Amino acid sequence: FWTPEQISGKLPLEHPGKSINTETIYQYIYSKKARRFKLWTLLTCARKKRMKKGGRTVQRNGKIPGSISIDLRPEVVFQRSRVGDWETDNLGGKTTDKTALSVTIERLSRYTILTKLIDRLAVTKKDALVRRLGTFPEAARLTLTTDNGSENACHLQTQEDLKLIIYFCHAYQSWEKGTVENTNKRIRRFIPKGTSIDKVSDKRIKQIEYILNNTPRKCLGYLTPQEMMVQLLNSSSA
Repeated sequence: FWTPEQISGKLPLEHPGKSINTETIYQYIYSKKARRFKLWTLLTCARKKRMKKGGRTVQRNGKIPGSISIDLRPEVVFQRSRVGDWETDNLGGKTTDKTALSVTIERLSRYTILTKLIDRLAVTKKDALVRRLGTFPEAARLTLTTDNGSENACHLQTQEDLKLIIYFCHAYQSWEKGTVENTNKRIRRFIPKGTSIDKVSDKRIKQIEYILNNTPRKCLGYLTPQEMMVQLLNSSSA
């Protein structure tokens, strides 16, 4: 499903001369006239009442030996001025789950890679990153930012295999990889908190990945991440 903001931004691109204000859509969704349709259930957070954005807790993990601090990450990464700077995280389901969902996103294009991990071991995370990111040209694999979760313990091997540099956020500072954190929130629209990842099929995960990469984004001028990634790869190879 597209958000009101995405609908508002994409409409004039698809149908020149036509437009609708984002706020107008929200007002209709929460109007008395439309409440019987329960359209709020289709929004990202599915809130019955409009609320201010709240905070969230972060997982408290220890420092990974041999890790490179985000303090040493080049300024160009913050600027989102080039393709090839990625962030990654694991999205969990129930505490009893054996599996997890690896979420990796390119900072400029917002192109997202989702991989269901058969377990939460570091070697499994490494293999998933190498397999999926390895399909991109080396010029589009420059840096990877992550947290201090134990699933990242094989970071040195990941760096070597992918020929990139991995930077680690400060402990308890999840906002330092805010792009993937925001993506996790989008994924929760399809896999709500408390849902067992064990029971989410690979087919469904591929569907979610497709939706994320083919939904227009305001930050991309209402291009989709797929469209933006193609443009960036074509320009980098020209």
